[in-house]
Amino acid sequence: MRALTPVRREVEVRARQVPDLRDVFLCHAWDDRRGIATELCDLLESKGVSVWFSEKDIVFGTPFLREIDRGLAKSRTGLVLVTPALLKRIDGRGISDKELSELLSRDQLTPVVHETTYEELRSVSPLLASRHGFDTAEDSMEDIATKIAELVTVEDM
Repeated sequence: MRALTPVRREVEVRARQVPDLRDVFLCHAWDDRRGIATELCDLLESKGVSVWFSEKDIVFGTPFLREIDRGLAKSRTGLVLVTPALLKRIDGRGISDKELSELLSRDQLTPVVHETTYEELRSVSPLLASRHGFDTAEDSMEDIATKIAELVTVEDM
């Protein structure tokens, strides 16, 4: 958690600047949307974290990319759920790759590695792999959600 202190500081700064932002933008592979991404979103929300999650925030009939763009703009920080499916999507330069590019440019990004490794991630995205984050090989998703909640939730300022 100490290594993620810069993320916490940035969350606090953005909270003061624009108080109605979501705590996190959850970047994930399309293939993970109804499985592990929903699980992580639900765990975070149960701990009081406001999550921008495409499955819940994009209404049918709205422009998909524009809604993602709005979600990115209205989130204090980003989580990237790194799975084998995401590694394929990033390599294919899909929507996840665009989300990742924006989050990396803002220095507001924490990876959550699940069913893959940082070494595999490094072969696809060295910049993302260089970020401190969480790994489900070391902690349960429940424990990770608790740590993320401690990292990103900000009392009303």
